[in-house]
Amino acid sequence: MTTKKFVLPQLYFSKLMRAITEFELIEEGDKILLGISGGKDSIFMAYAMAMMQKRLKKNFQLQALTINPMFSEDFDTERIRGFMEELGIPFASFPVDIAGTIENQGGKDPCYTCAFFRRGAVNRYAKEQGCNKVAYAHHHDDAVETFFMGLLYSGQLHTFTPKTYLDKMDLTVIRPLVYFREAEIREAIQYHGFEPVPSPCPYDGHTIRQKVKDLIQEISQDNPQLYSHLAAAMRQDAIGELWAPAKTRKEMQKQYFSYMYGKQQ
Repeated sequence: MTTKKFVLPQLYFSKLMRAITEFELIEEGDKILLGISGGKDSIFMAYAMAMMQKRLKKNFQLQALTINPMFSEDFDTERIRGFMEELGIPFASFPVDIAGTIENQGGKDPCYTCAFFRRGAVNRYAKEQGCNKVAYAHHHDDAVETFFMGLLYSGQLHTFTPKTYLDKMDLTVIRPLVYFREAEIREAIQYHGFEPVPSPCPYDGHTIRQKVKDLIQEISQDNPQLYSHLAAAMRQDAIGELWAPAKTRKEMQKQYFSYMYGKQQ
């Protein structure tokens, strides 16, 4: 039985409720697996979801899973386990050799490799446990940075969604912290009383995401509205005038001959 006393400012509770209500993240009978890294974001998410389990008039279950990516030998999963026990959330952890996989990738993006194998392990465990949803602690800054990264590095306008159905796995991914700024979560540490486990990732602070995060901060010094503009651009109703998709040579062939020879072939 948990003895944890849940305390959260009304503003933070309202942000949680807005996400849960707007995107219908929690439903009666849900069995939700929480992806817990041990960092500030996922620990706060576990705390917030445990609080919601007590406050909402919905019957749903929570479980937590930590993947040990084997980047170091001193990754403290036992401290995470102890905190989950305080929250009354069943907890499991097992290793996945993500470090070794990255080493054998021959220079490919380590973040993509890590995310791919971590998600795969979490999804498989969720199915084994009979869960119908997986919750991740991505916050608003993560969404904005992902949107900006897509524009800069792939030429596409996209980001993750607050609720995503994975048809191949028959799982729904939810992100209840999407209306929290990262600074708010950093401040919220004082409410759950858990010192986050340091990230074991050797690439932490040296990723493309970190570059984009720094770029947003730099440009914001001259344009304080940059972040809010990027956030607004993530919405589907923000699309304005854009060029049509590029035509193929075959699609342009008739018109080409018309211009060149005065007739269409």
